[in-house]
Order: sequence, then C-alpha cells, then structure tokens
Amino acid sequence: MEHTKLYRVHDMAAHQGNLTVEGPVDESCLRDLLMHEQLDAFRVPREQHHALIDIASLPEGRVIIARDERVIIGYVTFHYPDECERWSEGGMKDLLELGAIEVADNYRSAGLGRQMLRAAFEDGQLDDYIVFTTEYYWHWDLKNTQMSVWDYRKMMEKLMKTVDMVWFATDDPEICAHPANCLMVRIGNRVPLSSAEQFDRVRFRNRFMY
Repeated sequence: MEHTKLYRVHDMAAHQGNLTVEGPVDESCLRDLLMHEQLDAFRVPREQHHALIDIASLPEGRVIIARDERVIIGYVTFHYPDECERWSEGGMKDLLELGAIEVADNYRSAGLGRQMLRAAFEDGQLDDYIVFTTEYYWHWDLKNTQMSVWDYRKMMEKLMKTVDMVWFATDDPEICAHPANCLMVRIGNRVPLSSAEQFDRVRFRNRFMY
C-alpha cells in the first residue's frame, strides 16, 4: 500500500507566543529540533525524541508536531500496530494506530492537541485508513491535571471526536481491565467494507460479544 503524506503547516498565536503545528515531518526535520523537557509521559525526552525519529522513518509512519521555534512542545504519532499486539493479527495494511499524543505541561491551554489531530487528518489524507487509539487510564496525567479518571476520559473522548473518532466496543483484555479504558476508532470514507469486517474480527475474539 502506498502511503501518501501531505505536509501541512499552521501558525498559531497563543499566550506562550507564536507556535507552529506541522507534519507529517520527516526524520531530518526532527533531528534538527530539540525536545521539551516536559515531554516525558512515555519515555525520558531524549529517548522519546529518538522514538519520533524512528517512527518518521517508517513508510507508514506519521509524526505531527507542535513547536515553539526549535523546541518540540507536542506531538502525535501514527504507525502500524506493534507485531506483539492483537491489533496486528489481521495483517491489515490500511489499519493505523494513533500511538501517542502528548503536549508539554506549560502549553496545554493552547489547544495544540486539537490542532495537531486536525493537521494529521487534513484534506482527507487518512480517509484510506482505519485509525484507532487505545486509551488506558494508567497513561493519563491524572496527577498534574488534578482530574478524576472519568473527567480525563471525557476530555480524551472530546479530543478524539475532533477528528470523528468514536468509541468502539472490544473484548481486548487490557481495555476491559478498567471501565475507563476505551478503544476509539475512525473508519475513513474510502475504507472498503472488507477491511471494516476484518477489523471487527480483530477487536472481538469472543464472537458472542457482538
């Protein structure tokens, strides 16, 4: 499957200054930028920077970033599901995982999460894919936001609905491990019915549940 990536860039005025949202960016662009020290939700910033470079180098990989001049202050990643996860079982070439979305603490009031997602889906460039994300409460920044699990869940659902991602049922054990966890999905309008049916078979192993 050919992966067409349409680069887009948007300038934003925020109380932190003039910010830029752009992508998908390539690995050479990422190498020239610095990582904000607060981007540590998944790895220490230096390791996360390397992970972004690795994802951008994948044929299907997409990295959308928000930056303040030369400092990356937020990112969204898209890639094929990890081979060790159930979501890769169907071997689907038109299934992409929204693997991570993160914004540095000091910039969270600027609406960067919404802007990065919109840039990722802009001009129908992901309409050939089923895009999914697995939301686990143990990845959420409950401590710094002082939000309850349920309020954070509502916030994440609202964020994903910005690009028409909606809740889908599944019998995946990790998602079912806590009622706040959820699977969010967007099926692009050019995705064939056969792919949607294959995805149904992946998200449900116990057929009696749907």
